[in-house]
Amino acid sequence: MGTLGRAGLAAAAGRARTLGMEGERPASQALSSGLPAGGADGDSPGDGAPLPGSSGSSTLLQAEVLDLDEDEDDLEVFSKDASLMDMNSFSPMMPTSPLSMINQVKFEDEPDLKDLFITVDEPESHVTTVETFITYRIVTKTSRGEFDSSEFEVRRRYQDFLWLKGKLEEAHPTLIIPPLPEKFIVKGMVERFNDDFIETRRKALQKFLNRIADHPTLTFNEDFKVFLTAQTWELSSHKKQGPGLLSRMGQTVRAVALSMRGVKSRPEEFMEMNNFIEMFSQKINLIDKISQRIYKEEREYFDEMKEYGPVHILWSATEEDLVDTLKGVASCIDRCCKATEKRMSGLSEALLPVVHEYVLYSEMLMGVMKRRDQIQAELDSKVEALTSKKADTDLLTEEIGKLEDKVECANNALKADWERWKQNMENDIKSAFTDMAEENIHYYEQCLATWESFLTSQTDLHLEEASEDKP
Repeated sequence: MGTLGRAGLAAAAGRARTLGMEGERPASQALSSGLPAGGADGDSPGDGAPLPGSSGSSTLLQAEVLDLDEDEDDLEVFSKDASLMDMNSFSPMMPTSPLSMINQVKFEDEPDLKDLFITVDEPESHVTTVETFITYRIVTKTSRGEFDSSEFEVRRRYQDFLWLKGKLEEAHPTLIIPPLPEKFIVKGMVERFNDDFIETRRKALQKFLNRIADHPTLTFNEDFKVFLTAQTWELSSHKKQGPGLLSRMGQTVRAVALSMRGVKSRPEEFMEMNNFIEMFSQKINLIDKISQRIYKEEREYFDEMKEYGPVHILWSATEEDLVDTLKGVASCIDRCCKATEKRMSGLSEALLPVVHEYVLYSEMLMGVMKRRDQIQAELDSKVEALTSKKADTDLLTEEIGKLEDKVECANNALKADWERWKQNMENDIKSAFTDMAEENIHYYEQCLATWESFLTSQTDLHLEEASEDKP
């Protein structure tokens, strides 16, 4: 760490002790005191692009999916590519002071009391001569002092969520930003929006915002506050602030150059983290594909079983001696159909969205690791230049000190957020699989009880007929 960095860290530690280390302060409080806050917001809007396809709704699983042009925001459900952002947008935004690092990674000191509640509801379709899109009402209730009111109501469209995601990645390049639903268009839904589709997307967007609200650092991001409180025209004005196109292009070119160069030696703990991400990505993608296939086959089975029951009713009309038996079979099939439909609903609402969300998380994590490596690669290039004395030594020494602080900040932020993410992931996956197991047990018990009741009634009937036939 550079001389300036060590001095700053000592000052930050002293101030933290004075404050009793009572946890993180909101970014707005840090700024008002004249100190840098962890992950200060950048000025340039994110260039994030929407990312791939959700599978939460039964309608979506049966439909054929087509790519949607970037300008069409009417039928988006899930954003899959986390790497489409300007990969060097973190450079001017990355907090370099040690106090920023302390504010950004001291998650364990966060209070447990929730003071920000967000709901996404009331989707509205908007049709213009240029495009058709959906907006959602976002209601925010809070007791935080930095908000001007205790309740806000705004309307946002999908591209606004994309902008927020991009700004969070710019300001916090090595924090794990929650994934957005993917963006795609489905055949047959161009003229009218499917209710199941819209509801699936609404739930995903609400989950996205609440994960940010529950995050100990992202929740205090200034752009997040603007997203929740600003009226539409105010948000549009806010989006236009920041460096121009040429500046962003220059940052992108430099980021590409650094990514091509790579890092000479990634620390062991991040090597292990990267290996975990690769393995996790393979497994969760495989589980996602198999789950989708099982759901599809289950739906085909359900559709056929719905036709199976009525056939027995029609058959009973021509078989006087089998009327009761055939009607009993039809009744059992009908009850099994209802149980199957209920199980499929649980699968599509509880398991599939969770598994697919972590597919998107795995891709997001790869992007985070890439951004961390780019920060380190920038430091490596400066150290190499100093070693070969290709530039002014004093200037390089100062830059290296700052970059060392930046790398340490990025590493500590990622390590702290990594443990938090892993704990959430384990809880979510365990809960989803446990719920699925309980649902399956209930389903098979219900079907078994249905057929056992039928068999018992038939046995009693046969015994009764046999006793009547005796002389």
